[in-house]
Amino acid sequence: MANTLNIPDFDSLPKVDGMPQGCAWGVFDKGGKKDALGTLNLLTPEVLQEAYKECKDGVSVSLNWPIGAIQTPGFFRKGLVHKTMSFMDAPEGLRCHGFDDEVEFNTQCSSQWDSLVHFNHQPTGTTYNGHKLTAKDLEQPFGSWDTEMKLPTLNHWHTRGGMVGRGVLIDYKKWADDNGIKYSPFESKRITVKEIEQIAKAQGVEFKFGDIFIIRSGFTEALGAMDGGEQAKALGTHRTCGVEGTEDTAKWFWNNHFAAVAGDAIAFETIPPLVNGEERGTEDLVLHQYFLGLFGMYIGELWDLKALSETCAKLGRYSFLLTSSPLNVPGSVGSPPNALAIF
Repeated sequence: MANTLNIPDFDSLPKVDGMPQGCAWGVFDKGGKKDALGTLNLLTPEVLQEAYKECKDGVSVSLNWPIGAIQTPGFFRKGLVHKTMSFMDAPEGLRCHGFDDEVEFNTQCSSQWDSLVHFNHQPTGTTYNGHKLTAKDLEQPFGSWDTEMKLPTLNHWHTRGGMVGRGVLIDYKKWADDNGIKYSPFESKRITVKEIEQIAKAQGVEFKFGDIFIIRSGFTEALGAMDGGEQAKALGTHRTCGVEGTEDTAKWFWNNHFAAVAGDAIAFETIPPLVNGEERGTEDLVLHQYFLGLFGMYIGELWDLKALSETCAKLGRYSFLLTSSPLNVPGSVGSPPNALAIF
């Protein structure tokens, strides 16, 4: 489908004062109001109607890794705490047979979407569309919700019916296995745009305007096969596979007009980042800054893609209808994707 919204390519994006080339702030603004949805705006009715044509086989696949699949998440994040309560312990008059449960977890501890406030443009500390926020700005208890959609948080997806679009899988792991390419998900394997284009050609994938790009590296499969101690050791190296984090990579993704990107790796892009050939810290993640902070393009991480890979191979096609409905938590920074691929 053509670029019906006339979105400028990377090099033609209007210059934003104090920001690098490739800053898309203002591109999706309407009527003087700052946009809060970013590249979700690419999912127009025409794009959705085209995506529905992917439903041919009556098959659906969940893309959600179990919450709690990582026993001890890294980066000082809290893992799953699940409590169950029996109604038989309730006060007299309310007692009956049955249960409730409570869950507490960091939204980054398993399959997730990163919202556009999750990782800022680091030199300026600003989020997508120029907001400078504190943690308190994002804590929105009852009565203080951002009903005017001023901030680009995930709950605002629900104002437009969540995410529905055409998903495309780039199965790097299968391609690497088929071609005798050896790598570990826990090394800094950098998947290049050239490799992505080779895989797309081999799979018969043609990218379309508004696609949701998904890439499989085998990370969650390898991590899920480990016990807690092995997981901690693997994650403790702070080295993981992912898409190569460079400005040229960011430019390629923007110019393909993807509505969002996702993968099974822990950061989508490779950790640690490289700057001028030197390994750097988290603050220098290139794609996070471009995608979330400058483009308004969402990043999904730690998705469960094994069954999707098997289904695509069986059906002989790597495109499908994708739906995602994150938790409707006002001010949310991240959320399980609750994502399905439908063939």
